[in-house]
Order: sequence, then structure tokens, then C-alpha cells
Amino acid sequence: MSDAATVSARKARAKGGSSSRRDPIGDGVKWLDERLGIAKGGRTFLDKIFPDHWSFLLGEIALYSFVVLLLTGIFLSLYYVPSASQVIYHGVYKPLDGVKMSAAYASSVDLSFVVRGGLVIRQMHHWAADVFIGSIAIHMCRIFFTGAYRKPRELNWIIGVTLLMLAIINGFLGYSLPDDLVSGTGIRLAFSFILSIPVIGSYLAFFLFGGNYPGSGIIIPRFFIIHVLILPLVILGLIAAHLGMLVRQKHTQFPGEGRTEQNVVGSPMYPTFILKTTGFLFMISGLLWALGGLVQVNPIWQYGPYEPFKISYAVQPDWYMGWLDGALRIMPSWEFTGFGHTIPFEVFLPTILFPGLTFTLFWVWPFVAAKISGDRAEHHLLDRPRNRPRHTAVGAAALAFYFTLFGASATDVLANFFKVSLNDVIWFFRFAVFVIPIVVGIVTWRICLEMSGVPGVGKRKRAMVMVRSPEGGYSLLPSDPRPGDEPSELEPEPVPRYIEAGPEPGLESETVGTGDGSGVRRVPRR
Repeated sequence: MSDAATVSARKARAKGGSSSRRDPIGDGVKWLDERLGIAKGGRTFLDKIFPDHWSFLLGEIALYSFVVLLLTGIFLSLYYVPSASQVIYHGVYKPLDGVKMSAAYASSVDLSFVVRGGLVIRQMHHWAADVFIGSIAIHMCRIFFTGAYRKPRELNWIIGVTLLMLAIINGFLGYSLPDDLVSGTGIRLAFSFILSIPVIGSYLAFFLFGGNYPGSGIIIPRFFIIHVLILPLVILGLIAAHLGMLVRQKHTQFPGEGRTEQNVVGSPMYPTFILKTTGFLFMISGLLWALGGLVQVNPIWQYGPYEPFKISYAVQPDWYMGWLDGALRIMPSWEFTGFGHTIPFEVFLPTILFPGLTFTLFWVWPFVAAKISGDRAEHHLLDRPRNRPRHTAVGAAALAFYFTLFGASATDVLANFFKVSLNDVIWFFRFAVFVIPIVVGIVTWRICLEMSGVPGVGKRKRAMVMVRSPEGGYSLLPSDPRPGDEPSELEPEPVPRYIEAGPEPGLESETVGTGDGSGVRRVPRR
């Protein structure tokens, strides 16, 4: 059949000749493509290759935890009352009957005991926040130790650090909204932190709180708007930018068979990866649902409403604030007075300057590392941490530093548990925060040096068989390989530059496109 006849046949079918075989999904996609041109970008996205390695799941855990956070947060916002107005509680929780409290706290208690499924959703939201921040932190550690932050991915590293900072801030804001005795204490401390900023601290604190603490009661509504509207939108935009750059720059990958700096070996987005990651989404959601229903977290009804003159024993914030709490506890009581101002270093240094320096160092680290090493080349293959001893030692020492500060956030609990003086525990951590990182860094450096010099390190060792010869001598021979001894990987195949597609329905006997009589159209990948 000639090309003119083929075109005529297509036009006839377009006028309704084969309406019984219309595909609504295909028609919808075609309608969008004609107006938005999604076919080219969609084809590129579906061809995106994802390396098969367990460490890449860390970023997916963060992404899917954020999805759960959004969904559960929408549910909670329908019942929560962001108001500091005082009410008398007469709800179902009898131990608090007749107690004066804020409307925010009363609505949080009712959300836990009155709203059907409210307690599960509230605890699920809390656990999702903890997992979200934790997975970001561990994901950033993986990127650091494998060198994935190097050129051309410096900007994506900066986005990740910003996401971690905003997630911590938003977690603190959400933790403060119930206005119970524990979270109210956190708000009181936040006022003091802001107040410690030289020169502008008092103005900034009074502006945010609407006056001296506790202010005009406007802080709860302001925290609510920032928590549910402003920061989630910023985080969502940064996640979109992060994923967009990931698709644009391609995935990094560990060295291995068939892997080079010029390719990516793994599974395509469709159909392999999209099925696996959808199942992983259900797994993360199910695990968070189980945690929300089975593991109690933040039982605000036990703490009672916030009153400035009360404080609970063994009060620690959520884990992601532990490093700041520990720094605040072990900081000596230093202050500066002069020029009509008092700067409380015991508050300003650990809560304002220290986190500011921490995140600034994280932001500029890719450029600092490139300057020190002189390495400004593009990298798409990841490093084994053992092959970079000094770099890995620095990262391990930094982790030890922050973990020691995290331990210092429980000085009162440790002193009570070991029956020692609280002052002795504080002095122990003041020295440990410097000694432990140095020791960990040196030990890590030595271990990496030893591992990098051993051939076959990191691989599963084969069992050896001792054999006696007829002469009476003994020798060792490797045993036969067992399942799992040798890594099993599929041979990587290059992605074709053309899609081989069959003929359109109704034209099986016609030659389309190539004119070679095969009935196959070759569509170039642009």
C-alpha cells in the first residue's frame, strides 16, 4: 500500500471508522500531549535509570515519609484549634476535667480521644516527622561518605542541607503546637534563644511573640501558619528541585561491572523501578501506620497544659533537637556586659551561633573539599569510604561530636540513673565532646588504611578445605562457591536510541515508516 493510501486509511478511522476500539487512557494522554507536549519529557522520565543499591532507598524513605506527613497533617488541621484563648476543659478525659487550659491544648486532647482515629493519625504524623528528619540525615551521611556531593552535584547537596534545616525547624514548630507542659517549655526556651541575639534579639522576640513572654497569645497562630503553610510549600518546592536535578544529572553509582563515569547501570523507571518504589511507598506507609497505632509517642494528656511555673522531670525534646539541647546544657555560664548590652554566651553560642556555623559549614563543604583536594573534575562513580581514609575519618569524627552532644541532652537522666552528681556528668561531657571525636577519627583513619591495603576486602570469604596429600602433607584449597558467595548481576545493556514499535491496529499488513516491509515503525529518541 502506498503512503497516500495509508494516510487515507488513518483519516477514515479518525472520522469514526473504529470507534469501538477507542482507548480512553490513550486518548487522554494524546489530548494532553497535543496541548502540553508531554510525550518527549515523559519518555525521558520513564527511561530514567535507577541503580540497584540499598543505600538509595534512604532518599525514598524521606520522600514517602513526607507524603505521609502531608496527608496526616491535612487531617489534623481540620480539628486542631490554633488559639491561646483560655477555656475550661469538660471533655471525655476526666483527669483534666475542670482544668483551665488553652484552646489549642483542649483541641489536641479532643483530637486524641474524641475524633475517630485521631490518636492514630496524630501519632502517625509524629512518627513520620521523626522518620523524615532521620532519613534525611542518614541520606546526607551516605552522600558525604561516598563523595556524591562533588561536581556537578554541589547545588543538590546545598538543597539537601537546606531541607534538613527546614525539616528540623518545622518539626520544632509542630511539636510546639499542642501547648502542653513539655512543648510550652520549648516555646519559652525559643523566646530566650531569640532574646540572646545581640542588639536585635529583644526587638525580634517582641515582634514574633507580640510582646514580652508569653506575649499576646499570637505565637500559637503564627507557629501554625508557618508549620502548615509556609514551610511545607518551601520544602515541597525544594524536593521538586532536588528530584528534577536528579533526573537531569543522572544517578551516581558504585563502581562495578559495566559501570563507568559515562553511563548509569540499573533498572529503568518503567516498568521495573516504578513497581518497586510503589511497593516501598506502601511499606513505609504501613510501618508508620503501625507505629502510630502500636507505639505511644508524646502523650500530651499526661503532661497537662502549659503553666510557666511548672516543669516536668526528664524532659527532652524530640531526638532531632537533642544535639542543640546537649550543647546548651554543657555550655559554661559565660556572658559579656558592656556598651549598655548583655550578651548571654551560655545561650547565644550553643543555640544561635553553633547551629549557624554547623549549617554554614555543611553548605560550603563541597567547595571546601574541592579546594583542599584540588579535585575539580566531574564524578559520577561513588567512592568506597575505606578508600578515602582522611575524608572518612573527618566524617566519623563529626558524627561522634554530634552524637556526644546528643548524649549530653540527657545529663539529668544519666545522673539520676547512675546515682552521681549532675555537675560531674556535665563536666564529663564537656571533656568528652572533644576527646571522643578525636579518638573516633584516629581509629576510623587506621581502620580505613588497613582495609584499603587488603585485597578482596569487603567481599564474602570462601570457606577453605584442608586436604592431606598421599605423602602426608597438608594444603588448603578453596571450597566450591555457595549461593551468595559471588555477586549475581545481569549483564548491563545500553538503552536503545530507537523505540521498536509494532504497527497500528488495523494496519498489520501495511508497511509504516521504514518502508522495509517489516511493518515496524522506528521512532527516534530525541
